[in-house]
Amino acid sequence: MSIRALQEPTFLILTALAAGPQHGYGIMNDVTEISAGRVKLHAGTLYAALDRLTAEGLVDTDREEVVEGRLRRYYRLTPPGAERLAAEVERLRSHTDVAARRLRLAGGTI
Repeated sequence: MSIRALQEPTFLILTALAAGPQHGYGIMNDVTEISAGRVKLHAGTLYAALDRLTAEGLVDTDREEVVEGRLRRYYRLTPPGAERLAAEVERLRSHTDVAARRLRLAGGTI
């Protein structure tokens, strides 16, 4: 059975958390940086995705702290989340390897 491809925002959220636990605002900034500004997550989109990823067991709450009277929740990648991210990296790598080979054979530049 093949694994369904991750949507790009999900891939980027998991990638951001692969560096270590982060709070929501940090994840949003990291996703923007990783994607070179192409993907900008809004809070509603991010937290809906984090709720879904938590329910799937790919992400979990790392800790909570109060900063200036507001609760800040940190999220972390779980071992199954790291495995899922690694599987997606391998899937994408396989596709890009095939594309690069075909471009070289066609006289394209790579």
